[in-house]
Amino acid sequence: MIGVFGGTFDPIHNGHLRTALDVQEALGIRRVHFVPLREAVHRDQPGTSAELRCALVQAAVAGQPGFVMDSRELHRSGPSWSVHTLASFRLEHPDEPLAFIMGGDAFNGFLEWHRPHEILELAHLVVMQRPDATPPGDALGDLLDRHLTREAADLHAAPSGRIFLQPVTQLDISASDIRERLAVGRSARFIVPDRVFTIIDHLGLYQAD
Repeated sequence: MIGVFGGTFDPIHNGHLRTALDVQEALGIRRVHFVPLREAVHRDQPGTSAELRCALVQAAVAGQPGFVMDSRELHRSGPSWSVHTLASFRLEHPDEPLAFIMGGDAFNGFLEWHRPHEILELAHLVVMQRPDATPPGDALGDLLDRHLTREAADLHAAPSGRIFLQPVTQLDISASDIRERLAVGRSARFIVPDRVFTIIDHLGLYQAD
């Protein structure tokens, strides 16, 4: 099974990495692709270039078995729709299960995404949940009734179409908080991987003008 973990990663941090590792270990995912989005569609646009965010992701995942930086969004113009990203993965892996990894907040708005039902035709959804997470909203009730599984083996048995709720380690870290810290001269050490910290520090990223 291939994992697809997209995001702005502005910057990537230990919360992204720890939760992705939780999912990888729990579900037996052989490779997790971290896909920095070129143009966000569900949030404000990142202030850092896609090329630089890819470099940060590459530094973050270096040396971690089964973690790879995937630059496919770097070469596509226009909004980074998840359905297009997953379609490209499906072309490369016609029969292998795909796990689209997403956070609980993102999942709560999933039905408002671009062509959400086609996303489920292309991949399983693996929804990362913190231990204190509240259940998904009522709007998702019908979708969960039809697609939810509590057995990881079901994800390996079919290439797509299931929803799995995966508990992950609770780390209270956000990219916006990191940017705010750096903007006022505080350090991001021990919040981001050491290699990422070195690049941010060397280039003076996210510092106030």
